[in-house]
Amino acid sequence: MSRSERSPLLLAGLLAAAGVAHFAAPRPFEATIPRGLPGTPRTWTYASGAAELALAAGLALPRTRKAAALATAAFFVGVFPANVKMAADWRHRPAPQKAAAFGRLPLQLPLVLWARGVARNAEGRS
Repeated sequence: MSRSERSPLLLAGLLAAAGVAHFAAPRPFEATIPRGLPGTPRTWTYASGAAELALAAGLALPRTRKAAALATAAFFVGVFPANVKMAADWRHRPAPQKAAAFGRLPLQLPLVLWARGVARNAEGRS
């Protein structure tokens, strides 16, 4: 299996693991939901977990990979405010937790670029 074939499956695995975590242990995710959103934090947590599972499934299938990869890039941009909220909320926590929260912020860019690269590689195969 080549790197270009492995990359979408690794991204799908990352999303699937995160999606399952949203259902298995929702409380930490609920704390990151910005207060201005309508509905309950649990609803948003479950919705984002379901979205991650759907995106993972789309990335795993070559026929839907390009669309799913573009949607994944948009998803990563869309959840950035939750990561900003987490960093702000955790700014007074112990150093390891604070580092984890602030470390998530620059990780969004490589994730967006990874998803876009998956979409670009899928173009020739659609």
